[in-house]
Amino acid sequence: MMRHIPNALCVFRMLLVAPVAWLLAEGRYWETLWVFGFAAFTDGLDGFLAKKCGWTSELGKILDPLADKILLVSVFITLAVLGFVPVWLAVTAVLRDVTITAGAIAYNALYGYPNGRPTLISKLNTLAQIVYLLSVVAALALNKSWEMPLNTLGALVFVTTVISGLDYVITYTRKAVAASRQRRGMA
Repeated sequence: MMRHIPNALCVFRMLLVAPVAWLLAEGRYWETLWVFGFAAFTDGLDGFLAKKCGWTSELGKILDPLADKILLVSVFITLAVLGFVPVWLAVTAVLRDVTITAGAIAYNALYGYPNGRPTLISKLNTLAQIVYLLSVVAALALNKSWEMPLNTLGALVFVTTVISGLDYVITYTRKAVAASRQRRGMA
C-alpha cells in the first residue's frame, strides 16, 4: 500500500492545478504561493520516496512528468495571461512540453514505450521553472519588484528549456533511427 504514495502525490499535484490557477486569477497571491509551493514540494517528495524506498512503477514514470507538465504549463499560461511573465517565455516552455509529449506519443505508436530517464538538463529545467514561477508569485505576494533576479531566472529558464527540448528531440530521434534500422534488419 505504501508503494503507491508517489503516484498518489502525482495525482494530488494534478488536482492542485485548478486551485493554483484560480487563486492566481483571483489575485490571491499568498494563497497561491502556499498551494503552488506545496505542489512543487510534492514533486520532490514523490521522486525521493520512489527512489529511496524503491516505490517506482511504470505508472509513476508516466504520472510524474505528466503532473509536472500540467502544473508548470498551467502556471506559465496563467501568469502570462495576467501579464506577470513574458508571453515569449511561456510560449517557449509550453512548446517544449508539447514537442516532448507529441514526440513521446509518436515514438510509442511506432516503436513502443520509450524507456528513458529524465536527463540532468531536464531536471535542471524543471527546477529552474519551479524556482522562477515561485519567485514571480512571491514577488506578487510581497508586492516587490524583483526585476533583475526575475530576469536572470527567466533567462536561465529560457536557456534550460531550449537545451533540454533540443536534447529530447536529438536523443529520441537517434533512438527512433536505431529502432527503425533494427526493425528493418530483422525483416
